[in-house]
Amino acid sequence: MISIAEIFYSIQGESTFSGLPCVFVRCSGCNLSCSYCDTRYAREPSSGKLQTIDEIMDRVTSFPVKMVEITGGEPLLQPEINQLIDRLHSAGKEVLLETNGSLDISGIDRRVQVILDVKTPGSGMAALNYEQNYQQLGSNHQLKFVLCSEDDFCWSRDFVRDRLPESAEIIFSPVVERLSATRLAELILQEHLPVRLQLQLHRILWPEVDRGK
Repeated sequence: MISIAEIFYSIQGESTFSGLPCVFVRCSGCNLSCSYCDTRYAREPSSGKLQTIDEIMDRVTSFPVKMVEITGGEPLLQPEINQLIDRLHSAGKEVLLETNGSLDISGIDRRVQVILDVKTPGSGMAALNYEQNYQQLGSNHQLKFVLCSEDDFCWSRDFVRDRLPESAEIIFSPVVERLSATRLAELILQEHLPVRLQLQLHRILWPEVDRGK
């Protein structure tokens, strides 16, 4: 059984797959509490409903789309998440998994496209980044930094330069209420950083919708 907050069909908005139609499987329960979290309704395990993998698959396959993203909450807290991933692959789905970066990613199927958060100081959770994850990055991993301030930018710039391989796929995404996208773009250009500027596309498309988009 997996605790599910919601399953919905939308536009992928926070990775290199941004803009593509996608089914989202949002798990309930998270071990972090980021200052900018926009899915607090999924933070507590009790906020979701326990569903069997068959029930989840029935809902996912009701949408005529290949891409499926498992997110949260924190999906790696779910003991049966690898069984769900296997079922999705067997059904011909392309699987993305977004994880908060505090847990070991070594057990995730290498066919999965992993969106790995690197928590910045502004999140309040930077001390909980799982350092060993950065030693096992491959072509199926991309790293997402959510930035709250120029101080977060400087911290992230140094992290990218000092600790990540040049081949890493890196995304910088601003908390626009705290750091404007324009200012972040200027900083990226000023520092000549090989990173992708990312805005939350779904938030632009549906600014009044709190969940299910």
